[in-house]
Amino acid sequence: MNAPAQSKLPSPAIRLHPNDNVLVARVELAQGSVLAEENLTCSERIPAGHKIAAREMRKGDAVLKYNTIIGFAAADIRPGTLIHGHNMEFREFDRDYAYARDYKPVEMVPETERASFTGIVRDDGRVATRNYIGIVSTVNCSATVSQNIAKWFTPERMAEFPHVDGVVAFTHSSGCGMELSGEPMDLLRRTLAGYIRHPNLAAVLVVGLGCERNQINTLFESEKLTSGTKLRSFAIQDTGGTRRTIDAGVAAVKELLPEANRVKRVPVSAGNIVVGLQCGGSDGFSSITANPALGAAMDTLVRHGGTAILSETPEIYGVEHTLTRRAVSREVGEKLIERIRWWKDVYAPGRDVQINGAVSPGNQAGGLANILEKSLGSAMKGGTGPLMEVYKYAEPVKRNGFVFMDTPGYDPVSATGQVAGGANVVCFTTGRGSAFGCKPAPSIKLATNTPMFRRLEEDMDINCGQILDDSASIDEVGEQIFRLILRTASGAKTKSELLGMGDHEFVPWQIGIVG
Repeated sequence: MNAPAQSKLPSPAIRLHPNDNVLVARVELAQGSVLAEENLTCSERIPAGHKIAAREMRKGDAVLKYNTIIGFAAADIRPGTLIHGHNMEFREFDRDYAYARDYKPVEMVPETERASFTGIVRDDGRVATRNYIGIVSTVNCSATVSQNIAKWFTPERMAEFPHVDGVVAFTHSSGCGMELSGEPMDLLRRTLAGYIRHPNLAAVLVVGLGCERNQINTLFESEKLTSGTKLRSFAIQDTGGTRRTIDAGVAAVKELLPEANRVKRVPVSAGNIVVGLQCGGSDGFSSITANPALGAAMDTLVRHGGTAILSETPEIYGVEHTLTRRAVSREVGEKLIERIRWWKDVYAPGRDVQINGAVSPGNQAGGLANILEKSLGSAMKGGTGPLMEVYKYAEPVKRNGFVFMDTPGYDPVSATGQVAGGANVVCFTTGRGSAFGCKPAPSIKLATNTPMFRRLEEDMDINCGQILDDSASIDEVGEQIFRLILRTASGAKTKSELLGMGDHEFVPWQIGIVG
């Protein structure tokens, strides 16, 4: 009997581009490990996901990964050496934005051949992927009342309304001790209005205290919101206090539930899907597996008429020129650079924040040395298509295709802006592991590596480590992600939803004086 054929084991180190002077360790490499394909011996232990010098570097030489600068040698470096923050420095370098030079229109799938999902079509024609009733606080002072209204509707009490996903409170820590007018207040109101209008909310109660700066009536006036059967408001001081407002809110939701429960899902085009792209707890494999696979899924979604929102402005810094070159126009590319310059010139000076170089301890432990290296992978989530528009935080996203929204890198704040802009699904890549939900939008978790996926399988929806293990290609995992997005948009629960996450991740961006 013949012995079974032996499959070739994946190389212990990964070369991402012929011009790179670093490799990435697929697994932990002991000192003395020989990388035969590179004619290289490791001079020290190399943790999985970390970089190995592939050739000699002199102090000041650019360090190249994917043939892209991720830093500069801080000292002379010999081949086989670990490359990380101790011997690689972050510094600024010139980049050619070449606005719109590489723009290519998307080759769209014919409308009759586009993918579909079963969504909820609202009266105004917008399409929902979930069906919640929302309780929105204007101010932190009404947070407890809002939360207690939502908490009354336990799973047992909701059992007779199987087509309603739940009653959820969107509370925050601001709304009063802040500037009365200007961008901070505009941003807060824009965010609240984005949730109030969101198609995933069948109806909304707005709850205020009564004396706050963010008044209910000025919120409604500034954002052109109109009270009605599906949008009601309560001020605690006018309603008679905490207990009476909770009782009034509960009674109002009871009235709204039967109508909200009458919805039916119907087949609709995948062009109605708007995906917010997030990454958190990134590692050295993020740019090799989950992020490019998610990018492949977004390329597919865009060809089917859908929308992908890339965000986290500090986490594209250093590779922003790769986006401006793909912009549909110079104007769109310049919008992105204007946002970058605001961060660099106004917001970040004197602060120890990511855009100034440093990444989180978890990112560093996972193999990412600085923001240039993290950005290299982060930008991949958006795919390879043209950049069609750039939005400020929580602005309504009206352009289909690949777009960018200016947000911080902190995931709950960033995702809140995307959902306020209209995202009805969130895709979240992670290498270290992340516990995150995003009501009213379902959140899909994508693991960058198999060991973490197995360790946190209850939280992870797809193991993109298949790519690292050589059991699937980037395009194959991208297709898995796209198909899961369609199933999720059709009502299938994600791992985060099954765990009940998403009640505490509504975090509007606070800039300026807060409170």
